[in-house]
Amino acid sequence: MPDLNRFTTLLEQLAVEAAKIDRQRGEASRPLFDEQLFFCRSKLLTPCVNEVRNEITALQREHKAGKLLPSRTQHICDRVIAQIQAIQRELATQQVRRREPKPQYTRRRPIHELYQDLAQHQDWERRLAAMQRDKEAQINQCRSQLEQQTLQKEILALEGRLSRCRAALTKIEQEIGTRERKG
Repeated sequence: MPDLNRFTTLLEQLAVEAAKIDRQRGEASRPLFDEQLFFCRSKLLTPCVNEVRNEITALQREHKAGKLLPSRTQHICDRVIAQIQAIQRELATQQVRRREPKPQYTRRRPIHELYQDLAQHQDWERRLAAMQRDKEAQINQCRSQLEQQTLQKEILALEGRLSRCRAALTKIEQEIGTRERKG
């Protein structure tokens, strides 16, 4: 029977480092390790360390119960060593990984969603422009300076909303045009 206390001590150190890395970087975009190496499909290191710890605990239980076969011991120990080495490699490459550029994944929306968005923005543009015209017409009928200032503030706010709406419209139209040219 191998000295499992060495594994336990090493795992305590790895657990501390893994927790620190997990707090710093959060979840990875995909599982960290192959399913052949770890059963857990974790995007964090701590669950992987816990899986190794559970393997060792199970091995110790079986050994105490006298149910541990030498072939099983060898298989589990080889697996635990491979898992520990994988975790150590992951921890060792953190400096390199921090300097790597982060991939920018954006979901490509279906063209029909773009057309729906376009129609929605066109409707908003029409309504905002109508509201602006109504407010501008009301300014001429104001009886007090305060009323006129309030309407002017509302018109300015509407102009800003209309400007942002038109910018979004232009962007959507450009994206549709690009997608249609590419096919």
